[in-house]
Amino acid sequence: MTGISAPMETEAVEVHGHSPGPVLRSFIIGLTAFLTVVDLFATQAILPSLTRHYNVSPAEMGVAVNASTLGMAIASLVVGFLSPHIDRRRGILMSLILLAIPTTLLAIAPDLTTFTVLRIAQGLCMASAFALTLAYLGEQCSAMDAGSAFAAYITGNVASNLIGRLVSAAVVDTLGLASNFYFFALLNLAGAVLVYFTIQRVEPMQAVSAAPSPFAATLAHWRNPALRAAFAIGFCILFVFIGTFTYVNFVLVRAPLSLGRMDLGFVYFVFAPSVFTTLFAGKAVACLGTRPAIWAALAVAALGLPMMLSSHLLAVLAGMVLVGVGTFFAQACATGFVGQAASDNRGIASGTYLASYFFGGLVGSAALGQLFDRSGWTACVAGIGASLVIAALLTGRLTRFAGSPA
Repeated sequence: MTGISAPMETEAVEVHGHSPGPVLRSFIIGLTAFLTVVDLFATQAILPSLTRHYNVSPAEMGVAVNASTLGMAIASLVVGFLSPHIDRRRGILMSLILLAIPTTLLAIAPDLTTFTVLRIAQGLCMASAFALTLAYLGEQCSAMDAGSAFAAYITGNVASNLIGRLVSAAVVDTLGLASNFYFFALLNLAGAVLVYFTIQRVEPMQAVSAAPSPFAATLAHWRNPALRAAFAIGFCILFVFIGTFTYVNFVLVRAPLSLGRMDLGFVYFVFAPSVFTTLFAGKAVACLGTRPAIWAALAVAALGLPMMLSSHLLAVLAGMVLVGVGTFFAQACATGFVGQAASDNRGIASGTYLASYFFGGLVGSAALGQLFDRSGWTACVAGIGASLVIAALLTGRLTRFAGSPA
């Protein structure tokens, strides 16, 4: 497969034996993403309920819920290293089937430690499917189509944030915490069914050159200044996202906003604009270049930060909209950049990027959680703003590569 074990010629991507049209292909890519990562952030909508259930602090519960990012960081690296030897379809399929196991067990987790371990296990499975799908897209899409394919995948990620949180809040409010996790286990299995019927195995036809070892390929990527900067930008993006959408939940349920559990779920309609704006990330990169597109996205996110310090609900919601739009758009641009900037071993490059991205979420959850507990929401927002500034500075290092504007 191109850019993995060695440059290879491959068959075209097919769905049920037929080449999908652009709209159908984008829908399948987006729905696969939705069902792959719907567990990741949906649990954030019920953070206050979980905090009361386990009788712990917001920071402790925030770290436990976001422990999935540790599993995702580990799995992204492992899958990246083993990528040349993993059949894409079979790997994605098995990851989604196995994901249903820890999701089901979360319904009966007796304590916070068990809950945390199960969230890490979820992360291992989600990231395996996520990384293999990104590698699959990078290999099977032309340079022209790659931006749109990655944007469709990230859009599915956005939709999982919106719909997953709404569903989670509704199920918990109606049926309780345990039923919530059983329902999401069924969604994991639905994702496996989708992959079984839509992703066909792509057989390599002819290897052109010998492949370097995974370790050597990883070092080569880290020696590339542009890829190194992209990895760090991914770290900053999820740092910002986790910091915002984990701890704002506690702001929303406290005075003066004082939202109820179901109201908190509806708040996440703030992700609705991101579902549409993220689709244009590929076109924005093609027209403006990667750096201007990411700078614009980060600026939009930064505009939302002071609004979230308001005591008025509409202002807070508007700020959340801007942070969501900006971070998802920047993520789509950065993901597409990595998929094309890595001239070979794209599976390893995607795995390294995702490991950096998810590790940023873990660090953000822990560091910003401490700021929130000790110094309050204003200090937490200041930490989020600092990460956006760092990401903007790093974006200047994304240099042009052949066939793509930077």
